[in-house]
Amino acid sequence: MFPFEVDTTTDVPLWVQLRQRLIYLINSGYFKPGDQLPTVRGLASEISINYNTVNKAYLSLVTDGYLESTRGRGVFVRDLDADVGEEHAQEIDGILNDCVASCRDLGLTLDDIQSCMTRKIKQLKRDAGEGSAADGEAGGRGRIVEIDVSPKGRAKQTGA
Repeated sequence: MFPFEVDTTTDVPLWVQLRQRLIYLINSGYFKPGDQLPTVRGLASEISINYNTVNKAYLSLVTDGYLESTRGRGVFVRDLDADVGEEHAQEIDGILNDCVASCRDLGLTLDDIQSCMTRKIKQLKRDAGEGSAADGEAGGRGRIVEIDVSPKGRAKQTGA
């Protein structure tokens, strides 16, 4: 059974909910690089949603580099580390470890850090004109933490 439940309490479009769930499943290791995902029709049938909804989520993930679709073969999880290259992957991993450690020193939880990074990336994409409808927020969970990522920046917590 595919691990996905529709959240009827949110205004987030269903295809975005599915997209976010697939990204989570890929990033958490549930789906590994090279794994074949269910067909669009098969997944739509299994989770009882429209074929076009699944197709839109898959196409968005192909565009963003999470998935690779090959006509006649199927949809597969891409190996993001292989795309970056081993040399850069280790360097990026070190930088991200330092960033997470610094945020933890400020008292943020891993969920807070993930939310802040997601928000920052969306802001950078908007600033660069790369934003899309798929970048919509999942809506009010947890506390709001604003991060100034300049060298002298400090975390500023606001109630939510």
